[in-house]
Amino acid sequence: MSDLEDRLKAIVRADPGLMQVMTTVRGLSLNDWRIFSGAVYQSVWNAVTGRAAGYGIKDYDLGYFDPNISWDAEDAVIRQVAGAFEPPLREMVEVRNQARVHLWFEGKFGEPYEALTGTDEALGRFVAPAFAVGVRLEADGAVSVAAPFGLEDVFDMVLRPNPVRPKAKGWARAVENARARWPEIRVIEA
Repeated sequence: MSDLEDRLKAIVRADPGLMQVMTTVRGLSLNDWRIFSGAVYQSVWNAVTGRAAGYGIKDYDLGYFDPNISWDAEDAVIRQVAGAFEPPLREMVEVRNQARVHLWFEGKFGEPYEALTGTDEALGRFVAPAFAVGVRLEADGAVSVAAPFGLEDVFDMVLRPNPVRPKAKGWARAVENARARWPEIRVIEA
């Protein structure tokens, strides 16, 4: 295990909101789930910059993988997850079945999206390597980490486009949103 992975796990464990979300979700027995994107990389950025845990976190992205790609099945999970939380977390945990993303992604973001075979595969398609980090609280209490591009960019506060996909149409907006809350980030365009 790398030093950065150990640091990430310590940061996750020190963030009460993130731990509450993961502990609650672990009890729901969802298939192949992860908390990823903002709630993870922003927790690291808060720790690196000395900001309070939870600063700037707008939501907790919860991905899971269910081969039943019906809207009704996903809606049932969304309702199950919402029922497990009290406000404000109830409104902050955003649930998506990663097996369904290819059905709506192009319509929403204007980019094609091939079907996934698992939740961790989604991380490789995120806008930036720094965003492509997911965590899960395992049954034994361990925090597992998925980071297909490594953890260097997230700890170095570097935003660069994902090297294995075309630059996302929402790249400029993503950079602007991150820079508004963490002006310390460095952006590498190429």
